[in-house]
Amino acid sequence: MPTLETVERFIARVEQNAHTEAIEEFYTPDATMQENQAPPRRGRDVLVAGEAKVMARAKSLTSECVRPVFINGDKVVIRWIFNFTWADGSTTRMEELAYQRWQGERIAEETFFYDPAQRTPVPPPAGA
Repeated sequence: MPTLETVERFIARVEQNAHTEAIEEFYTPDATMQENQAPPRRGRDVLVAGEAKVMARAKSLTSECVRPVFINGDKVVIRWIFNFTWADGSTTRMEELAYQRWQGERIAEETFFYDPAQRTPVPPPAGA
């Protein structure tokens, strides 16, 4: 079961846009991450590599935790809003719920719930 202090440190790292570092620091070596009902990705190294690939495509990103955060034993639910600007100037706004199962002070399982239509980038304004 995570402490509130640990969950707050995790949120701070994500809000600093240190996404890969947050995975390295707060996930178990065999952690899983799942998008909606897709098959989960397994292993912290795999998760870090996947996150780094997404981050490399982004020109800029803002990450915001929308409070409150719900903690009940080893379960944590966080509402996130991510605003991406991609290299081509298009944008994506993602709002999601992250449902996490923690083992002690590290995340062992995480499932993201969101509307997949949000993944379609919005083209940049004409002339931009």
